[in-house]
Amino acid sequence: MLESLVTSKTRIKLLLKFFSHANSGYLRSLAKEFDESTNSVRVELNRLTEAGLLVSQEEGRTKVYKANEQHPFFTEIKNMVSKFLGLDDLMERIVRRMGDVEKAYIVGDYAKGIDSGTVHMILIGKELDKEYLDFIREKTYEKVQRNVEVSILDKDPGDIQGILVYGK
Repeated sequence: MLESLVTSKTRIKLLLKFFSHANSGYLRSLAKEFDESTNSVRVELNRLTEAGLLVSQEEGRTKVYKANEQHPFFTEIKNMVSKFLGLDDLMERIVRRMGDVEKAYIVGDYAKGIDSGTVHMILIGKELDKEYLDFIREKTYEKVQRNVEVSILDKDPGDIQGILVYGK
């Protein structure tokens, strides 16, 4: 869906990153996360900033970007990204039902803006309801026609390459 509207894969990754959750990032970390050149990420960050979709602020010597919540199309873009991911309702249900979820990440193809049919998620928390995962896998496929693979970690290793969709 997004690939037909937005032809730049880097721009899709940036939109998914910034409009799926209150994420922020700086040039080098984004380039590393997306496995892209800093130049291609810089070009798209500049385009999105010039369009008013992203805002930036200086933190020391680093320029940090995030979605512009004041943009007239912020809500629409956020909703489009959520629908692309097919996970807005799913994430709420999982987090509410699984227990004490600290963070939830989308990783793999969906985090890169590719609709492969399988959504890879990582949930971080202690004493999560693992039996509920089997139920989720079935219901998710019925609801959004996507397979869901979920990994559970007790603590955040700090190097997860993906999109943070829940937590801080």
